[in-house]
Amino acid sequence: MTELRSVIVERDIAYPPEKIWRALTQPHLIGEWLMQSDFKPRVGHDFRFSEDWGAIDCKVLEVEPHRTLSYSWSAFGLESVVTWTLTASGTGTHLRMEQAGFPLAQEQAYRGAQMAWPNYFDAMETVLARLD
Repeated sequence: MTELRSVIVERDIAYPPEKIWRALTQPHLIGEWLMQSDFKPRVGHDFRFSEDWGAIDCKVLEVEPHRTLSYSWSAFGLESVVTWTLTASGTGTHLRMEQAGFPLAQEQAYRGAQMAWPNYFDAMETVLARLD
């Protein structure tokens, strides 16, 4: 059996889950902090993230509004799953992202995700700061 690794980023964000949910599920907002997409928060929906360097094919796996969002992430030979978990806290929301499914042989993809996701979180917080 192949050993798989995960990239996990967790952060306490000073906004309620409902506001963060908007940034995670509205395509125009996703495009501002992650990538352009044709995302819809509907289980079974096939969508694509795209950038100048290429595209990531995805499928929505789980949607529990304001709590959990999960989708497959398929690009450059990597088959993984991204899961967002939102937990309300006294100061806003504890946001957890896990991208699971990195084989040991895909070290470059694993290291790239480790570097990229914290930057995406920073960009999301910038978007959240200007939302009503």
